[in-house]
Amino acid sequence: MAAESTSSSRDEIRSYAAIGDSFTEGVGDPGPGGSCLGWADRLAVLLDDRVPEHSFRYANLAVRGKLLDQIVADQVPRARELAPDLVTICAGGNDMIGPGTDPDEVAERFEAAVAALVPAVGSVVIATGFDTRGVPVLRHLRGKIATYNGHVRAVADRYHCRVLDLWSFKSVQDRRAWDADRLHLSPEGHTRVALKAAQLLGIEVPADPDQPWPPLPPRSSLEGRRDDIQWAREYLVPWIGRRLRGESSGDHAAAKRPDLLPL
Repeated sequence: MAAESTSSSRDEIRSYAAIGDSFTEGVGDPGPGGSCLGWADRLAVLLDDRVPEHSFRYANLAVRGKLLDQIVADQVPRARELAPDLVTICAGGNDMIGPGTDPDEVAERFEAAVAALVPAVGSVVIATGFDTRGVPVLRHLRGKIATYNGHVRAVADRYHCRVLDLWSFKSVQDRRAWDADRLHLSPEGHTRVALKAAQLLGIEVPADPDQPWPPLPPRSSLEGRRDDIQWAREYLVPWIGRRLRGESSGDHAAAKRPDLLPL
């Protein structure tokens, strides 16, 4: 029988650790001094606002470019040591991008990570992958990501974890929710995910994450092709080169907040 997470009430979330890759690290949402903010940092602010001053603590263990096995080896044990009231985990996305990856097999390893987390922390929120229909280089992976998401949801059900459903989150399917590289969220995209996550936790939020975007001015097909060429030259070609060389943008990076500290 699967272990059951001890559900924390909203008032009990006084510590939070985020696990994952560039999405959770906050790439695409620049902060002071060249750092990243991101949805998890923004969620931490909303959680901090609900508890007495200086009593909330936050760690962000996520590192860009990490595969599931790296996250399991480096971040899950640290989260277990910290034993926060809340852990969010989004992992496996970089694995899905890799050629020949089996989503069924990756999901088995993801479940082992969740099984290790649940008994050691207050509650776990699991994030699904995004719908990639609007990302040219990732559109063909949509079926594989959907399969993986199905497994992720099943894991969440078995271990009584809440699900941050990013696949069906229509608000982030607008191109303005994404950074110029089309692989990471923009500041507004990160903000909307943070608001969505806060709603999932039962927190009253200052804005509606599902609010419609303002209308965009019409663009010609020529402008669209020029944008695609510019994007391919600036982002896609270097990204493919790193993949072919077996390199990652996070090869020499470390977690930005490895300890539970006040904001």
